[in-house]
Amino acid sequence: MAKRRDANAQFDVTCPCCGAVLKVDAATRSVIAHTAAERPKMFNDLDEAAKAMHEQEGRRDSIFRQSVEAEKQRGDLLEKKFQEAVRRARESPDTGPPIRDIDLD
Repeated sequence: MAKRRDANAQFDVTCPCCGAVLKVDAATRSVIAHTAAERPKMFNDLDEAAKAMHEQEGRRDSIFRQSVEAEKQRGDLLEKKFQEAVRRARESPDTGPPIRDIDLD
């Protein structure tokens, strides 16, 4: 025997990713309410937050300096790659298009 649906039935669904709770209406199959999951505090006090920001600033400056150095050396690296490609091209000159299997028939 088929179960009879209650027209006013609602149920709660918890999101597995973020932990939010959704209230869903069974009759319309739509979300009628949303309760966001509580997020824990990142820092206990303002001093910890300031210390973390200063540490993050130091890491950010270090990464920036590394990227500037890499960009300065990029031109030299590209020039070396180009010279290597030219050397290879001189050692093995182009002999024309490759022979295909259909050309051998």
